[in-house]
Amino acid sequence: MTDFWRGRRVLLTGHTGFKGAWMSLWLEGLGAEVTGYALPPAGEPNLWSIVGAAAREGLALHSVIADIRDAERVREAVAQADPQIVIHMAAQALVRESYRDPLGTYATNVMGTASLLQACRSLRRLECVVVVTSDKVYENHGEGRAFDERDRLGGHDPYSNSKACVELVTASFRDSFFADGPPIASARAGNVIGGGDWSEDRLIPDCVRALNSGQSVNLRYPDAIRPWQHVLEPLSGYLALAEALVTAPKKTPRAVNFGPDPASFCTVREVVDAFGARFGGKPGWVRDPSPQPPEAQALTLSSELAGHSLGWHPRLDIRESLAWTADWYLAHSAGENAHRRGVEHAPETHGGNRNATHPVAHHEAVCLIRRAGVRGLPRLQGICHQGILC
Repeated sequence: MTDFWRGRRVLLTGHTGFKGAWMSLWLEGLGAEVTGYALPPAGEPNLWSIVGAAAREGLALHSVIADIRDAERVREAVAQADPQIVIHMAAQALVRESYRDPLGTYATNVMGTASLLQACRSLRRLECVVVVTSDKVYENHGEGRAFDERDRLGGHDPYSNSKACVELVTASFRDSFFADGPPIASARAGNVIGGGDWSEDRLIPDCVRALNSGQSVNLRYPDAIRPWQHVLEPLSGYLALAEALVTAPKKTPRAVNFGPDPASFCTVREVVDAFGARFGGKPGWVRDPSPQPPEAQALTLSSELAGHSLGWHPRLDIRESLAWTADWYLAHSAGENAHRRGVEHAPETHGGNRNATHPVAHHEAVCLIRRAGVRGLPRLQGICHQGILC
C-alpha cells in the first residue's frame, strides 16, 4: 500500500467491534480521516476501549455511537462525514445470537446495509464502497470443498442467510443505482482470531474465559472445520480491495474471498489444543452434551481470485496466528508494556520466521504490516510498541 489512504475521508461502520477496532487503527496509521459509526461495545473488556483511549489522545477518528438500523441517523452521519470510501463492517455477527434473535439479525444485517447504501446515493465525492459479509454466505451442503466466488449463495441459519441476503442487496443497489457510479464490492471472510477479542460465543474468547475460570472449554462441534486466520489478514484484503476499486475499477472483481492458506484449515479441537499449548496445555476441552443449533461441519474458502486480481495472499499460517493470539492475551494479562523495553527489541520477520520467545505478542501488527509492504505507519507502530495492541 502506498500513500493512497493519506488524507482520504473514510466512513467505517462497526468500528467498536473486534475487527473494526483493528481496522480503525490501521486506517489512521495510513493517514486516513476516519469517521466511525457503531453501537457501543457489547461489554467489558473490549478492544475499542483500548483503541478508543488512544484515539482520544490524538488520533483523527470521529466516533458516532448509533444504531445501523436507524436509517435517518445513518443518513445524517453519512452526509456529515461526506466519505470518499465506505467500509461497511457493522453487523450482528454471531450464529447463535441469530437463533435467539433472528428478526434483529435480519434488521441489522440486511436493512442496515440497505440504509447505508441508500444514504451513499447522495454522496458526490464517493469513490467506492466495500461491504463486508462472511465466509458463510455460500449454500453449504457439506461437500467439504473450498467455496469460490462463483458458488451459489445460501445459508441455513439466520446469520448465514442474512449475510447472503446482504450480498443480494449489495448487488441490487450496485446494478440499480450505481451502475455508472462508484464501484461497490463485497468482501467475504470469517473465523478470524487475534488479540483483543472478548465476544460471546467465539472460540478463542471462550478459551480465554475458560482459562480465567480454571475450567475446560465446552465445544459444540469439536470436529467442525473452519478457515481460521489472523484478524489482520482479511483487513489487509479489505484495504487492498478498496484501493483497487478506486485505482483500477474495471479490473477489480465485485465479490472477493479472503481466507487462509488451505494448510491452515483445521478443526475446532485442533485450534483449542494449539492455543492451549501456549498455556501449558490449558484450558483443555470437553464436548458440550447439551442440544445445539445446527452448524455446517465443514467450511473452507478459495482465495485464488484475491491472489490473481489483487495480489493478496495470506501471510501467516495457523501456527503463527494462534501463537500471536495467545501471546497477546498473555501480555494483556500480565500488563506488559513493550515501550518500556525499547522499540529496538521489536523482532523482524523474514520468510515467516520470527523470534518465538519475544514476550509481547511479537508486535503482530508491525510485523504483518511490514510483510504486506505497508510503510509510513509510525503512529500505528508506536501504539503497538506501547503494548496497546500487541
